[in-house]
Amino acid sequence: MPAPTNPKKRALMASTRLRKTLRAAGHHLSPVVQVGKEGVTEAVLRQLDDALGTHELVKVKIGTETPEDRFEAADRLGAETGAQVAQILGRTILVYRRHPEKPRYEAAPARPAAEAPERPTRARATKRTSARKSTAARAKPTRGAGRSGPRTRTR
Repeated sequence: MPAPTNPKKRALMASTRLRKTLRAAGHHLSPVVQVGKEGVTEAVLRQLDDALGTHELVKVKIGTETPEDRFEAADRLGAETGAQVAQILGRTILVYRRHPEKPRYEAAPARPAAEAPERPTRARATKRTSARKSTAARAKPTRGAGRSGPRTRTR
């Protein structure tokens, strides 16, 4: 894939089906990590690392008083935590790092056939058990059926 021509796009992961899935899942998330007036500090990186270990997909809010540009902050957050930036939308950054044991958004690596447990096969039913209703039971009642007299309107 050729390098993006826009220098602001360099922080984003490649446009794939995974990225679209992450953006859709991240839409409903609330920001877990916030970058304040000190910028991206060691404490922010530790907090993001813990959040990525727990949630796998984290929204980071960049404050307006942050000395770094939002794209520089996204570069640092992705590079220093070993994560990928899935989206930069305004001052909100969506960061993703695959969970080592139980990934939610990517398929787990395939196990060799020797390790995969065998599943028992189920016998399939040959006859249908549902009976058809008679045509009289399926017929819809007429429009006026069920009323005992003329319909009156009260105000």
